[in-house]
Amino acid sequence: MKTRTTNPDKVGEDHSVANVAMDAANQLRRDILEKLFCMAGKFPEVATKNDYYLALAYAVRDRIVRNWVSSAETYFQRAPRSVIYLSAEFLIGPQLGGNLLRLGITEQARQAVRGLGQDLDELIEHEEEPGLGNGGLGRLAACYMESLATLEIAAIGYGIRYEFGIFDQEIRDGWQVETGDRWLRLGYPWEIVRPEIAFEVKLGGRTEPYQDEVGNYRVRWVPNRIVMGTPCDTLIQGYGVRTVNMLRLWKAEAHNSFDFQAFNVGDYYRAVNEKVVSENITKVLYPNDVSAAGKQLRLEQQYFLVSCTLQDIIRIYRQHRTPLDQLHEEFTAQLNDTHPSLAIAELMRLLVDVDGMDWDRAWNITRRMFAYTNHTLMSEALEKWPLPLFASVLPRHLEIIYEINRRFLAGVRVKFPGDDGKVQRLSIIDEAGDKYVRMANLACVGSHAINGVAALHTELLKQTVLRDFHDLWPEKFSNKTNGVTPRRFMALANPGLTALITRRIGDRWLKDLDELRKLEPLAADAGFREEWRQVKHANKERLAAALRKATGVEVEPATLFDIQVKRFHEYKRQQLNLLRVVTHYRRLKNNPRLDFTPRTVIFGGKAAPGYLMAKLIIKLINSVAAVVNADPDTRDRLRVVFCPDFNVKNAHRIYPAADLSEQISMAGTEASGTGNMKFALNGALTIGTLDGANVEIREEVGAENFFLFGLTAEEVRERKAAGYRPWEVCQQNADLRDALDVIGSGAFSGGDKELFRPFIRSLLERDEYLVFADYPSYIERQEDVARAYRDTEQWTRMSILNVARMGKFSSDRAIREYCRDIWHIEPVHVSDDKAPC
Repeated sequence: MKTRTTNPDKVGEDHSVANVAMDAANQLRRDILEKLFCMAGKFPEVATKNDYYLALAYAVRDRIVRNWVSSAETYFQRAPRSVIYLSAEFLIGPQLGGNLLRLGITEQARQAVRGLGQDLDELIEHEEEPGLGNGGLGRLAACYMESLATLEIAAIGYGIRYEFGIFDQEIRDGWQVETGDRWLRLGYPWEIVRPEIAFEVKLGGRTEPYQDEVGNYRVRWVPNRIVMGTPCDTLIQGYGVRTVNMLRLWKAEAHNSFDFQAFNVGDYYRAVNEKVVSENITKVLYPNDVSAAGKQLRLEQQYFLVSCTLQDIIRIYRQHRTPLDQLHEEFTAQLNDTHPSLAIAELMRLLVDVDGMDWDRAWNITRRMFAYTNHTLMSEALEKWPLPLFASVLPRHLEIIYEINRRFLAGVRVKFPGDDGKVQRLSIIDEAGDKYVRMANLACVGSHAINGVAALHTELLKQTVLRDFHDLWPEKFSNKTNGVTPRRFMALANPGLTALITRRIGDRWLKDLDELRKLEPLAADAGFREEWRQVKHANKERLAAALRKATGVEVEPATLFDIQVKRFHEYKRQQLNLLRVVTHYRRLKNNPRLDFTPRTVIFGGKAAPGYLMAKLIIKLINSVAAVVNADPDTRDRLRVVFCPDFNVKNAHRIYPAADLSEQISMAGTEASGTGNMKFALNGALTIGTLDGANVEIREEVGAENFFLFGLTAEEVRERKAAGYRPWEVCQQNADLRDALDVIGSGAFSGGDKELFRPFIRSLLERDEYLVFADYPSYIERQEDVARAYRDTEQWTRMSILNVARMGKFSSDRAIREYCRDIWHIEPVHVSDDKAPC
């Protein structure tokens, strides 16, 4: 009989590692207690969960700050070219779990808080998330900031610290109700406020021409208001590296927050009026702009962001250099959509008016510094500002834009002589009817690079909304398909799947997502498929529990979880999904013995406060859900749930639990999408159109693993050009006609036939996004989904292959492409010997 021998060196090595981990956990526990005592003024017996959360967060932040000081010192000494990422949104999500993961101390933290009688998962769940974004745009910016740090790229993100975020969504009687997002109410430990760095931001007033001391023509801006911008820094730790980058968010404050004279004479409102008006600028993300006041506030927000940011960049630059001639060599600035495109005019103002630089040198620096990412194909979504409003808020910038436009159009006329139509379309000023300043045109003129965010999107940009700019400057255009970080949307959101994958292929995939290809052979392994299903079922049980708590609706995890969660907009076609639900319901009612694969259909997402049709669709979803879920004939086979207040925390539960991902926008409308990537990375199969990044996802995972339906973008254009008549289309499809009739009958509205009439009328009369045209194909493919799901083994194979082939859609890949093609930046390694303590 052979005896097993143990390698004493290996035993000693394992014991040493265990001791180091235990020492680290004990040190973290001591640090938590110190924060509890010194920052909260509490001892353990009286400390609340929030006290423990804050104490742990501050202890973790200390470790990040040490890395940040090392990074900052490295950047200061080496002065590398740095990325400036300008975005109106940064939907960074809760920070505690992500920071523990990126530092590699999750298990140490678990042990540390367990020793204090706390549960780490409960403390992570306790954290409020900042509502600093509305959806994909803000989440993309957050993924990119995390990837920049992970790839050791020197970068600063600049945005706005919205005191009340976007809004919290409550559902009352089926309607969306917006409430203030009080994410700061219990303290936010991740930010470091820098009151010593504050900048004046001018608004309104007039301009005065004058001659400087050498006789040059100059312009002085005399504002009627000044607001102060104070930076609040959140540190972004890279995964598995020492690099930490900074997300700097600006908070608006009054130049003079208290009028003592007004207070003394009893005018208490006037005494604090400047404070109230100034701070409104950073109260809420995307204030409702239906009113003139709302439009003005949005414009002020955007200018506030870019003015503070550019003043700060110049301040940082002057730590090394004085003349601004090389500003574009030290910084490259990416405009994340049109919201920050005022930065082009503002930098010209700072260089020409403040620094005294001549126009041509200033314009050369400006154009070489900025690059522009476009995120929309819909011309109505390309921002433009009424000229009178712009002139009243930013009189000097309007003059600068006029001069940029004059010089630009002179060049256009030389290149395209006699083409007045092209000149009019390219002009930064829209002079057809009411005059507007076109921000996308400004961004294109003032940037050296323009990119789309999916291959199809970029091609359609060249052919449609930016066609004239592509004709003028084809060399400026490139594609940079969006990506998501696997650290948050797999490792953090789906620890069960992460552990399973890591056991089989190692953990390198978390920094090199192409490593997931090693899963492909495992799709043929029956044991692995069973483990895969167990992970998915556990995730579905977790989501079912969360839905029960949030809505009171019981759902069965064994059913097909069919999920559509995204911002509500008619082009995203939640209404198509809903019509399909009504059709399935009607079929079940008409034929109780119908062979039907049991489903739980889950919706989630927010509608803009002023978007009445989107809010009506939410109401209709909840009304249909109330009837379907209460019907004893159908409720065991079909359930409908609206998950309220969709945000990053809720996404952590939703993406891992999905069996089917609904990506059903009309082809040619979605720029890219990132929810499609998050679902697929977590093993959901996609039903979708050839829109946005769906095209590339289908190419990567294989057409056989993707449920394709609907018209192509070209077919959409042809259908509309031929004269699309939705009423006639509806009459030709009995199921579609029946679904609309039952909605119109009041069956889902307590007999009220008027409530949903605007919804029905908008489809029958306009159907702008071709819901009716794609309905038959969509219903047919849903039948294919149902058949595929019944073959459990084959569905699991398809799920595994989806994950295995999603390596392209890492935000790390996207950032590498930006660095190579647009920013021309190399990594900067932050070494361990830089640690100050």
